[in-house]
Amino acid sequence: MKVLILLSETGGGHRSAAEALAEGFRARLGDEVETVLVDLISEHTFWPLNQLRRTYRPMVDDALWLWRAVWYLGERPLVIRAIETAFTPLTSRPVGTYFRQQNPDLVITVHPLINHAALRVLRRAGVNAPFVTVVTDLVTTPPAWFCPDADLCCVPTGAAWERALKYGMSPERVLVTGMPISMRFHRRAIGPQEQELVRSRLGLHPELPTVLLMGGGEGMGPVEAIAVAIAEALAQETPAQMAVICGRNETLERRLRKRSWPIPVSIQGFVHNMPDWMAASDCIVTKAGPGTISEALSMGLPIILSGFVPGQEAGNIPYVTENGVGAYAEDPEEIAQVVVDWLQAGNPDLQQMKERARRLARPGATLAIVDRLLQLVSERKAEEEVVSPA
Repeated sequence: MKVLILLSETGGGHRSAAEALAEGFRARLGDEVETVLVDLISEHTFWPLNQLRRTYRPMVDDALWLWRAVWYLGERPLVIRAIETAFTPLTSRPVGTYFRQQNPDLVITVHPLINHAALRVLRRAGVNAPFVTVVTDLVTTPPAWFCPDADLCCVPTGAAWERALKYGMSPERVLVTGMPISMRFHRRAIGPQEQELVRSRLGLHPELPTVLLMGGGEGMGPVEAIAVAIAEALAQETPAQMAVICGRNETLERRLRKRSWPIPVSIQGFVHNMPDWMAASDCIVTKAGPGTISEALSMGLPIILSGFVPGQEAGNIPYVTENGVGAYAEDPEEIAQVVVDWLQAGNPDLQQMKERARRLARPGATLAIVDRLLQLVSERKAEEEVVSPA
């Protein structure tokens, strides 16, 4: 069985979701499944469209006004239809050729810009594999996610389900599953002794309360200013340590490594053992990326949201705060004060947030999605056998 997963390298969340789904298929089928992850826009379209992924970080970091404009344009279904009408014929030959070469049994998209046109090109290419959208935004999901002709749309929350129906999806084609995250985040709650062992393996002080700071896979946002504020506040208020994950932002990593810190601080680049860093920590400070939020919830980790990308991440703020699993603050000093308050010895609020986080989480989402998609493939094959009996 071949599964083709379409993504775009705009931020780290879409690839993480794609990799989680591939992990789920391997867990269910082992060597009987081949999963192919492809950045369809970058690898199989033309200039300047194939440079799209290079625009994401500059816009989010330096031109949020432009990102807001793009978002609000994308909120209009007429704009989406116009883009689909314009780009389908332009991409039909290279993308259609790729689809025929792959000849998948199942096609999944994990990015809102790879839905309408991709499905139309897939069918024009004569490939009848089920086409599924797995939505990776929690609440304020862009309309581009929702293609009424898709065979199935998996959404992470009830709010996303409502958006799907608002933008034309049939209820029977929308399934609330949770967010696909790596199964390595599906861990039982650990006690103090086990947490100390995890910290020791990571080179942290085993007994110090720990705050984890990150800016997503790209290390975006004012991570350095927040790190400095947290370190100074903790040095004055309570014994603790901090781990900073810089992601792919090598410039940030170099700057932080050159600093002198008043508390123990571990500086890391892009890591492949994020579940361990979360297990070692008592709380996390991060931008409002849906993947990181879902991972933290699964690990029972209280969340301080330090910022958000306008549009699709805006709804993640009340999702965290109103469910009582975290707080929101943009000012580094305010963030630092929340960390200090949370890490006070014996703080009952922190433990309560950990328990609420695990109740809100859907750690089994990845396998739930995979199981439904395997059922969909079986149903499609059965239909084809009826239409064309041997």
